[in-house]
Order: sequence, then structure tokens, then C-alpha cells
Amino acid sequence: MKFLILFPLFFISTYSLFAQVDSSLVRSEKELELILTDLRNATNNSEKETKNDLFKDKLYETINQKAAFSYPFSRLKTLGSINSSDGLVRIFNWNVEQDDHSQKYYCLILRMDERKNEIQRIELTESSDIMALKPMEILAANEWYGALYYQIIPFEKGNRDMYTLLGWDGNNATSNMKIIDVLYFSGNQAKLGSPVFKVGSQTFKRLFYEYSKKSTMSLRYDEKYERILMDHLSPESPGLAGFYAYYVPDMSYDAFELKSGKWILKEDVVAINGKQADKRTIRTPDANGEMREVKMKNKWIDPSDAGSPTGGNNHTADLPEGEKDKKSNAKKTKPTKVKKTKDKRDPSNQYPYSDLGKKSRKRKK
Repeated sequence: MKFLILFPLFFISTYSLFAQVDSSLVRSEKELELILTDLRNATNNSEKETKNDLFKDKLYETINQKAAFSYPFSRLKTLGSINSSDGLVRIFNWNVEQDDHSQKYYCLILRMDERKNEIQRIELTESSDIMALKPMEILAANEWYGALYYQIIPFEKGNRDMYTLLGWDGNNATSNMKIIDVLYFSGNQAKLGSPVFKVGSQTFKRLFYEYSKKSTMSLRYDEKYERILMDHLSPESPGLAGFYAYYVPDMSYDAFELKSGKWILKEDVVAINGKQADKRTIRTPDANGEMREVKMKNKWIDPSDAGSPTGGNNHTADLPEGEKDKKSNAKKTKPTKVKKTKDKRDPSNQYPYSDLGKKSRKRKK
């Protein structure tokens, strides 16, 4: 009988404790949302710095609660949050654009220490010095170059758990960068970089890919094939070779494949999309010119085919007057074959690591 009385009391007490923790996080999230909105609406560097300090302090206070490790923080739309698939690491990451359009980056890491059954909290801080790209160095938490991470990939090297990070950096006014790095932990310290990226005969601790701000470079983890898939970059024209603000995807793909604790570069891989639906719905004008929805097979259909949803229209270029006659009378000549070549330089030489650096972003004391 005593058991029947005590059990409900225990259940109510435990439920009350969880409810209290959740409500505390909900209140903190609402406060963070207000501060973050003020930060995004700030109009100058001084105001941004003040609002950002408030936001960072409140976020650090909030994530001191153990339940914060799994709390979604879905109201904080401009705060990046990624979780490792092994459930041991969570990264909070955000940027603040400066008056000169450069970026400052901030990062807080939560790490579950399974042996001690406790959560470690580590802050990555940008170095205020001019940061040259450092593909060959292991960096401490206070030597961070700054980036927004959007994917984290757990892997093992020997007996150590490591995490490959994919990130973005708004490098300068003319170019962006994508970054592949490694995060691991030594005691209570976070370290960045590890000699795991094999490119030809060379090995790097991290990789930087600079490209034109006018384009977008895809860099993502392909779970199905367990590889990091990315666009291959080439200059817009041969004369721009070496000027990386003019590098764009050339419609070919490379990949890093994980083998024995190392990421090995494979060039010219086939990028395969996931399985698509058998049918799709399109909108097309009917005979009266009104738009209607038509279901069709999800495959390419020749628009000149009489059975196509567009009714078998022939698509031909409409040439200016006078050009049609020239075209019909033009002598047919066999086109000259142009051998297409791809920029196959070793990525280790793709970026001038020795002299390419970020703009100095010294903080006010």
C-alpha cells in the first residue's frame, strides 16, 4: 500500500522537475529571441558589439543547463545549430556583419563527456591578427579563423573520436570560401585540424576553397555514398587562372572518401541525385490560354512531341529580319572540335597559402 502511495508522489515530483527545466529553457529562449532581433536590427558596429555581448552571455548562461543539449531553440532563426549523429557534440554558431561588410564569427560547443557524464562548454574565439590561411597547423580554441559550420561528420582516427566540419566564410567583397576542417578534443581542450586530408601525394590538416561571390559552390556530405561531395572550381576564363575571386563551378565534381581514418580525394566523380518521384505536377496554358495543372511522368519529354503537355510545339529560335535568309543560305561547314580541358591542378596548389589572408578584424579593447 505504501508503494502505491509513494509511486505517484515520485512521478509527480519528477514530472514537476522536468516541467520546471523546460519552462526555464522556454523563457530563456524567448529572451534570446528578443536580444537576437535587436542585434540583427543594430545599425552600427558599436551597437552590434553591445547587443552581441548580451546575446552571447545569455546564450552561455542558457546552455549551462544540461537539458539545453537537446533543446531545439527553434525560435532563434539566425542562430546556427548542428548536432553530431553520435549525439556527443552540438555546435552553436552565428555571424555579425560589420559596417564594412566583413564578418565576425562566434561559436559555442557543447560536448558530452561520457566518462564523467557531464557536458563541457567550449568557446571558439577568432584571432584578432591578420589570419593567413593555415592548412598545415593544428589550432587551439583561441586561434580560430572564423566560419559558419553547417555540417558535422563523426569519424574515427585510431582510437580517437573526431569530427569533420563543413563551413562557409564570407571572405571579402569579391569572394566567399568553403572550408573543410577537423574538430577533436584533448582533455578539456578543443583542437582544430588534423592530417587527414589526402590530396595526391600531400596531406593537409584543413582545406580552403575560394570562389566568386557571384556563384555558389556546393560542398556537402553524401550520406548514401559516405563521401564529401563538392563542385570542382575553375577560372571563368584561362586568363584568370590564379585569381580565385573569379573561380566558379565547372559542372564537374570531386569527392573525399573516408578510408582508414583519412579523407582521400577522388576527382571526376559522378554526382547522383536521390530517387525522384515517378510523377510531378506542372502548370501549362490550355487552348484558351488559361493555366492548368497537368500530371506527367518525371522524365524529360521532347516538347515537339505531339503527345507532350505543351501540345507538340516546335521550339525554334526567332531570328531578326535578314538573319533568317543568311542562315538558310549559309554554307554548312563541319564544326571544329574544341578539346575541353579541366583545371586539374592539385588543390594543394590552388590557393596561395603563403600570401592570401583575411582582412584584419581587431576588436576594440
